[in-house]
Amino acid sequence: MKIYPAIDIKAGSCVRLQKGEREKCTDYGDPVEMAKKWASEGAQYLHLVDLDGAFEGKFINRETVRKIVETVKIPVQMGGGIRSEKDIEDRLDKMGISRVILGTVVHTKPELLKWVLNRYSDRIAVAIDAKDGKVCISGWVESVEEDPVCLALRMKDAGVKSIIFTDVSRDGMMTGPNIERTAEMVKKTWINIIASGGISTLDDIVAVRGTGACGVILGKSLYSGAFTLKEAMVTGK
Repeated sequence: MKIYPAIDIKAGSCVRLQKGEREKCTDYGDPVEMAKKWASEGAQYLHLVDLDGAFEGKFINRETVRKIVETVKIPVQMGGGIRSEKDIEDRLDKMGISRVILGTVVHTKPELLKWVLNRYSDRIAVAIDAKDGKVCISGWVESVEEDPVCLALRMKDAGVKSIIFTDVSRDGMMTGPNIERTAEMVKKTWINIIASGGISTLDDIVAVRGTGACGVILGKSLYSGAFTLKEAMVTGK
C-alpha cells in the first residue's frame, strides 16, 4: 500500500484544516521545505492540494506548486481548482504534475471527464469526498444527492482507474479513518482506492491496508508527530 504525505497549500503556506473548514487551520510553514522533508525521508509520492484553488475555482498557488515539482524528484499528484481542459493541460504538460485529481468538475462538467479520460486516462484520479453519506464538492462547502459508492461505480464505468476517498468529517481530526465505508468502497467497486481522513495511529494504517485500499494519504498524523513517515511506510507494506 502506497503512503502519500499530504501538503495542503493555503495563502502560500502548508496548512492542515479540520473537517475541511478553512477557518480552522494550523500553519506548518513553507510547502516547498515540507516537500523536501518528505522526499528526504523516503516518500515515493506527494499529495498536493491547492486549497485556495478548491474554494475559488482557479489555480491560486501556482508558483508554490511549480517550485515543489522542480525541487523534488518524486511524482506529485494534485487537486484543487481544476475546472477546464486548460487547467489540466497546464498542470500535466507544462508543470510536470504526474496526476491531477478531479472533484467538482465530475458533477458540473461531465464532458470534461470524457475529454480527460480520452487523453490522459492514466494520469487522473477522481476525488470522492463524503460527509453523512453525501458527496461534497466545491471545497467541501456543497453537497450533491449521490451516494459515494454509486459515484465510484459511475466513475469506474466511465473509465476512471483511481479514486481518492475522503471522509470529510474525520479529516484533520485524528479520530481514526472510516474503515467501514472504505472497505465498502473497495469491495463494491474493485477499483484502486486511496483512503484519506482521520488516520491517527499506525494501527489505523494497518486497518486501511486490510480493506484492500491501494494507498493512504497522511496529513495531521505526520505533522503532529504521531509517527514518522518511515514508520508509516514500513507499516503500509
